[in-house]
Amino acid sequence: MTINRKPLHRQLVTSPRQHPNRLTRQDPIMRTTITRLTIAIIFLATLCTVIGIFYSTDHGSKTHITVYGDPIETYGKGLYKNDSVSGASQMIAQDIVTLVLGIPLLIVALVWLQRSFRGLVLMTGTLGYLLYTYASYAFMATYNSLFLLYVLLMTGSLFGFILCIAWISRINHNECFVEKMPARFVGGFMLFIAATLCLMWLGRIIPSLLSGAAPEGLELYTTLVIQALDLGIIVPASIFAGVLTLRRRPLGYLVASILVMKGISMLTAISMMIFVMSLNGVSVSSVEMIVFPMFNLVAIICFVLIVKNIKEPAYYLQMSHAWSIIDTTSSLDTHV
Repeated sequence: MTINRKPLHRQLVTSPRQHPNRLTRQDPIMRTTITRLTIAIIFLATLCTVIGIFYSTDHGSKTHITVYGDPIETYGKGLYKNDSVSGASQMIAQDIVTLVLGIPLLIVALVWLQRSFRGLVLMTGTLGYLLYTYASYAFMATYNSLFLLYVLLMTGSLFGFILCIAWISRINHNECFVEKMPARFVGGFMLFIAATLCLMWLGRIIPSLLSGAAPEGLELYTTLVIQALDLGIIVPASIFAGVLTLRRRPLGYLVASILVMKGISMLTAISMMIFVMSLNGVSVSSVEMIVFPMFNLVAIICFVLIVKNIKEPAYYLQMSHAWSIIDTTSSLDTHV
């Protein structure tokens, strides 16, 4: 039996444009880079979440006067001792969801990545959630000892997300979804999320602009980071995905699947935030306690429908098969 000893870069084509649905020289490099980045993110995120949840030394709460003249009490315990009670409660809840949901999803996606296109979609959505999470920590949380880790996680998630999008762009989107996709339900939910976020956040921002008072939820922070991320990125992306999905465009299905995956993680985190805030005596609207878990349930239904209607594109099937051969050849070369 003759084993092909030709170097890997000579076995692969130069560009996907020259040979559609064929492996290129960049694909093994991309797979290795995403795998290593993901392993690093799993380790760093686990470290950050464990410290955020279980480090609870009591430093004593303090009352600060904001630039708007409002008194705000700090949490006074653990890593988030200098954040407000509401802010610390939200970040601890976010840490819990990241540890019990986000990181396991990333591990599942890493295992699934080499076998199925669904793994790539799951990986992209989960990295989007982690990018959103640690960007908000880096820009909003009161400075603490994990600041550099937040920056590393934000950077790693960003470049991992970009690599996944670049990888997806190599695949013919028309081959990724079946025709029975429930486009109206998924597209309608995307537009509903966009409208809800707009109404919810603008309802806080516009009255404060008209009155000159601090917007609700600003507390001791200097700006509205979450609202900026939602209104500047999530809302336009949701509208884009919703419109294209309603038109039954495969690109819309793809963007919607990524946003829904990110939405499940985020809505679960918000539901946990509401629960932890209520435990810490923070006033929470009864409407929020009902609405966000309901949104989360609908997001889960959307994701299940999307995953059921994903089919493996020819490019990804060939890529998975080629990788198994490459990995076997590399293993043989190591033992020769």
